[in-house]
Amino acid sequence: MTSAPLSNASQPLRIGLAGLGTVGASVLKILQRQENALAARCGRAIRVVAVSARDRKRDRGVDLGGLTWFDDPVALAKSDDVDCVVELMGGSDGPAKAAVEAALSAGKHVVTANKALLAAHGVALAELAESKGVALAFEASSAGGIPIVKALREALAGNNVSRISGILNGTCNYILSRMEEEGLTFEACLKDAQRLGYAEADPTFDVEGFDTAHKLAILTSLAFGTRIDAEAIHVEGISAITPLDLKMADDLGYRIKLLGVAERTKTGIEQRVHPTMVPKSSAIAQVMGVLNAVSVDADAVREITLVGPGAGGDPTASAVVADIADVARGTAGLPFGLPVARLEEAKRAPMQRHEGGYYVRLAVADRPGAAAAIATRMAEADISLESIVQRRSPEAAHRDPGGRSGAPVPVVLITYATSETAIRAALEKVTADGHVAEPPQVIRIERE
Repeated sequence: MTSAPLSNASQPLRIGLAGLGTVGASVLKILQRQENALAARCGRAIRVVAVSARDRKRDRGVDLGGLTWFDDPVALAKSDDVDCVVELMGGSDGPAKAAVEAALSAGKHVVTANKALLAAHGVALAELAESKGVALAFEASSAGGIPIVKALREALAGNNVSRISGILNGTCNYILSRMEEEGLTFEACLKDAQRLGYAEADPTFDVEGFDTAHKLAILTSLAFGTRIDAEAIHVEGISAITPLDLKMADDLGYRIKLLGVAERTKTGIEQRVHPTMVPKSSAIAQVMGVLNAVSVDADAVREITLVGPGAGGDPTASAVVADIADVARGTAGLPFGLPVARLEEAKRAPMQRHEGGYYVRLAVADRPGAAAAIATRMAEADISLESIVQRRSPEAAHRDPGGRSGAPVPVVLITYATSETAIRAALEKVTADGHVAEPPQVIRIERE
């Protein structure tokens, strides 16, 4: 298969839409609003003929008159009246997986925004699509309205990608931006994000980095021509970030962002999701609020950064409609840009071998020799320190202006490039020595 076949070009492309949430309703509205323009651009009409959702009575602000309703999305996927199934239900298994498999098995094109499904089953689904000669398109799965999938699969096809990184979760970026700008705690910002609809009632999937990891797994496969390996991704979230960390980052010329990073290293492909200190002068540091951004390092283009809305009804629907248009034109290519048989098994680069600079914040006992003992442990691990910053709280200084209060004092270490193994081993010894009152805060630094 080189591209999805353009069959019956004079006939409308008949869409079956499974999932009528915010994104599904927006897809319907865009297809209705842009009906004539899309027909002119694609050479054929695009028409939604069938829908499936859990609640028939819910008002979605869009006219469903004349559309066939299916209570079962699998039945929709098998319908002879549907040419292309658009799956917007979500979830890595269950109805979403069953509907997509049924559609592909029946020789129907599939468009989906489901990153969890692709992270878990993307290669198998791509293989099924390839065997049936149909499209499996997923532009909306990885960065909402940012066309990063097409960029990696098509626009950058002549490049050798060495690194891809980005802000892939708007909820986390919103929380970190508010914390930095207003000095608020994580808990306060999360509560406000939930009130505004940026965060779910259970925000774990977003704030602990799993949403970003699913998206990164897909982008890694596209960037490096490898089979999806979501289990290889080292994942950390943002719930432990404090206003002090953001203030220290600002003082040192950095911002803290939750990044997903995949890069070729000497030991294999390293995939990681974690809070990261990035220079304030960098393009990624300028991306605030709910926006997403993806940077690609490649041999021909050097570095490009795409910025835009990564979630929400209209931005995500825009990406879905772009995939539908490709199906209508007959230009929807191989899902991952290569035949599945050509996708490589990526050699995993263990996180322990990651090398870079580190920010380490310690709550150190306010007693003589503690800081010196910590520095000694770092030296024993061959870790060079760029700086040591010690800050006594104003309250402690007021209580004991001439001496030591005995209360823990924040001490921040900035290291030169070292390994994950070295920094973790040194901190284990520092903790065992009894010099710190709480677990160390460790944030990796990206200097370029």
